[in-house]
Amino acid sequence: MIYFLSLGSNLGNRGKNLTRARRLLGEGGAGILKASSIYETEPVDDKDQPWFLNQVLEVRSPLDPPSLLRLAKSIEAAMKRVPTVAKGPRTIDIDILLADDLVLENRDLVIPHPRFARRNFVLVPFSEIAPEIRHPVLGKTIRELALASPDASRVIAKNHCRS
Repeated sequence: MIYFLSLGSNLGNRGKNLTRARRLLGEGGAGILKASSIYETEPVDDKDQPWFLNQVLEVRSPLDPPSLLRLAKSIEAAMKRVPTVAKGPRTIDIDILLADDLVLENRDLVIPHPRFARRNFVLVPFSEIAPEIRHPVLGKTIRELALASPDASRVIAKNHCRS
């Protein structure tokens, strides 16, 4: 299955956190096909926290969505992500954005991710690596969603990732 994942970090060595998360995803069976540049992004909901580094990955994995979610949560735990306030600071955050053209909603997992179509910190890196991918519910391409985004938060390209 092809997945698109969002990585974010705003605590500790943010760049090393993204690198470690990519490595652990690969070791867990999520092979990286494409990786966006790394972007420094302004916090959206809770503005009183450090800026994030964000990245979007296209991965191939034999894991089903619940298993990939368990892998993501185990990586967050291994990297000492401590749950604080919702949308607060974190060493690493791994979100499943899309899984092929699957639409899934249960109490543990919603695909497509319910807020990504309104978040520049996801849309900008996502449109870099997969601008023509279509949102399976909204029917718009990632490029179209990025151009129409209501989010005014800043997203600044930092460097290109060599996955």
